[in-house]
Amino acid sequence: MNGYLVFILAVILTGFCLEVLVALLNLRALQPVLPQEFADVFDKEKYAQSQEYTQATTRFGLLQNFIMTPVTILFILLGGFNWVDSLARSFGQGPIITGLIFTGLLMFLSGLGGLPFSIYMTFVIEERFGFNKTTVRTFILDMFKSILLGVLIGGPILALVLWFFEAGGELAWLYCWLIVVGFMFIMQFLAPIAIMPLFNKFTPLEEGELKDTITDYAGKQGFKMKGIYTMDGSKRSTKLNAFFTGFGKFRRIVFFDTLMEKLSTHEIVAVLAHEMGHYKKKHIFKMMAASILQMGIMFYILSLFINNKGLFAAFGMEHLSIYASLIFFGFLYSPISMILGIVANIISRRHEYEADAFAASTTSRPQDLASGLKMLSAANLSNLTPHPLHVFLNYSHPPVLARIKALQNKT
Repeated sequence: MNGYLVFILAVILTGFCLEVLVALLNLRALQPVLPQEFADVFDKEKYAQSQEYTQATTRFGLLQNFIMTPVTILFILLGGFNWVDSLARSFGQGPIITGLIFTGLLMFLSGLGGLPFSIYMTFVIEERFGFNKTTVRTFILDMFKSILLGVLIGGPILALVLWFFEAGGELAWLYCWLIVVGFMFIMQFLAPIAIMPLFNKFTPLEEGELKDTITDYAGKQGFKMKGIYTMDGSKRSTKLNAFFTGFGKFRRIVFFDTLMEKLSTHEIVAVLAHEMGHYKKKHIFKMMAASILQMGIMFYILSLFINNKGLFAAFGMEHLSIYASLIFFGFLYSPISMILGIVANIISRRHEYEADAFAASTTSRPQDLASGLKMLSAANLSNLTPHPLHVFLNYSHPPVLARIKALQNKT
């Protein structure tokens, strides 16, 4: 039996078993007794609802896993990739256009397979728990906008990668790496002004106490920014959030309108201070540098498996191609990707504690960030007692209870 096929199937099945184990452990970790720290924001009914939400989303994830894993395995074993390749080649185009068609067809099939799950999650589960504000029209428009952006932005990048691997020789991986890194930096500036407004409306924060307080705090910290905006997050969900976009003087502070309704002025400033802490501690640049390095390593390893006959035989392919090599390499790389993801999450959780400490120190009001986190948890029906293995594998942020206890130590 083909060794590559054995390895790929083992990776898929191991990942499936691990996800099922973690999900079951996470369900068992739910505690019926509300942690004392949340007594001021959760009542008995609200806490029970948060646990029901965790149960519903976890079980739905298990169902999706139980369906999609066998479908993926059957698609491989029954020659699905070769069928798609034959269809792409039937258009009679060159290797780059054929590669774009091949990738586009696979993405279409993947999106089609995931569409029922996305619809059910949005319009049944999220609706059941009072989160969903997405209309059918918005859902469809979001889907078509995403497809259009994938074609207009992802298509040319993929075409360049294919061209460099076709014509770049031994250093093709290096050229591809540099192209993708350049694209990442361009997107940091392009996304806030050209892409994100396609999906949401951004409105400058109105003059008043909140804007004055934020501006005053940012000035004291020497933090330059392009502006402070609110985003119509309520267009799709009642969940709360806030984030920064852009670099340097183009940085923008964005608050969901739902967050503005739930948090006090001091709590909003504390959330802002936390996000600012990531910039001040250079977390953004450190994680981006690590991501760029990881991408370079990935492209180099990929170059070693271009047109590998054994790998193509594992997928039942009749023809070798660079474009299919990119897809098949993803299966081989997934264990490395998972390990790197775990390491990234460990570092990210440490960064979250550092950003919390920065906010507590610079505002001199750690209780505001703690109360803001509690309000976010209550509004989003967060799981307050996730299983440690689930946290270790999947959490980029520490559990909120651990963050609050750390902040209480600073009062």
